Amino acid sequence: MLSPRSAKKNINGILLLDKPAGITSNGALQQVKRLYAAKRAGHTGSLDPIATGMLPLCFGEATKFSQFLLDSDKYYYVTAKLGKRTATGDVEGEVISERSFSHVTRASLEQVLQPFLGKIQQIPPMFSALKHKGKPLYELARRGIEVEREPRTIHIYSLQLESLQEDCFSFHIHCSKGTYVRTLVDDIGELLNCGAHVFQLRRTAVAPYNTHPMYSLPVLEDTFRREGAEGLQRFLLPIETSVAGFPSVKLSTSAAFYIRMGQPVRVTNAPAQGFVRLMIGDEQRFLGMGEMLEDYRVKPKRMVV
Repeated sequence: MLSPRSAKKNINGILLLDKPAGITSNGALQQVKRLYAAKRAGHTGSLDPIATGMLPLCFGEATKFSQFLLDSDKYYYVTAKLGKRTATGDVEGEVISERSFSHVTRASLEQVLQPFLGKIQQIPPMFSALKHKGKPLYELARRGIEVEREPRTIHIYSLQLESLQEDCFSFHIHCSKGTYVRTLVDDIGELLNCGAHVFQLRRTAVAPYNTHPMYSLPVLEDTFRREGAEGLQRFLLPIETSVAGFPSVKLSTSAAFYIRMGQPVRVTNAPAQGFVRLMIGDEQRFLGMGEMLEDYRVKPKRMVV
């Protein structure tokens, strides 16, 4: 990895990184942050080290809006192996049971997948970053300690089986935030009475970036080598793309002044509730995010400086 040495800069925007396998999300973030020489940056939800795919990185003012990406829908392509259940639910974990999978057919697998569609309850895995009394669960799990976890409601919008070949099956999933694919595969394996674990996991998209291209570390490094940090600017998306799925309201100059001062203002042609994008002028310049009040006023929530 290149190690550019330059003064830290105020970089603003969003990069859709194609995270490689074998590195943590924070490790990938730090490498990219050094390339951009950015003062401030953060990622929008961890991918497991074995996982690849879309990891939106927020720079500067964009970090204020990272929560909206954390809360957005995710899309994955998953390859799972039958016959072995692991402690972590993926290929990196210790095998804790082995069973025959010779009875599994495509028809039986498709039948097992159906109950997972829609809103379901899922118990988070012990090997996760969730905290118990201030400590990450994975730290407790590595010490052999298991604690009770409350089930959480998640939404699986689609679950499409692509193939079943020997001991592997692959599928596409569109799911809500908070979905643990490792837990899903483990639950599928138990319903099949043979066990299963994630072998490969790729996040194909994070809403609203369903059709946007991703950029790999080698592409970023090569661009930096040839063009310097300035050449990396073209890979950044505008901050407002992170909230493109929300309705917008147009503010007058005076309304924009007061909302920048932290005061709610009355707006027209706005939804009755929820978050909205705050825009000003004929050019529809993005000011930030607001939240609707009951009296059709909007209060500032996250503002761009």
